Amino acid sequence: MSRPTSPIYKTRNWPADNKALKQRDSLTIWFDPEMIWEAKPTGKRGRQPTYSDAAIQICLSMKVLFGMALRQTTGFIESLLDLIGLDWSVPDFSTLFPSAEGP
Repeated sequence: MSRPTSPIYKTRNWPADNKALKQRDSLTIWFDPEMIWEAKPTGKRGRQPTYSDAAIQICLSMKVLFGMALRQTTGFIESLLDLIGLDWSVPDFSTLFPSAEGP
């Protein structure tokens, strides 16, 4: 059997093609300053959670998305928050670890 020939494409609009190629690997991450980062008190006895579920979820999503270890993830999130000027504390890796294994 012969190998199928791949189609040949001719670029006719170089500026639009160049712009599309540059935007292909663009990454935008939004942190809403009004997001609830700190956990609400549960009203139960014992140690209260420090971070909201959304904060833990964001950290673990970044971990999976970029294939990082937990310590790298905390440093990455810390640098992102620093870049955008949010003075939020970041969950440490031991806070994220039990959440990574599930219930």
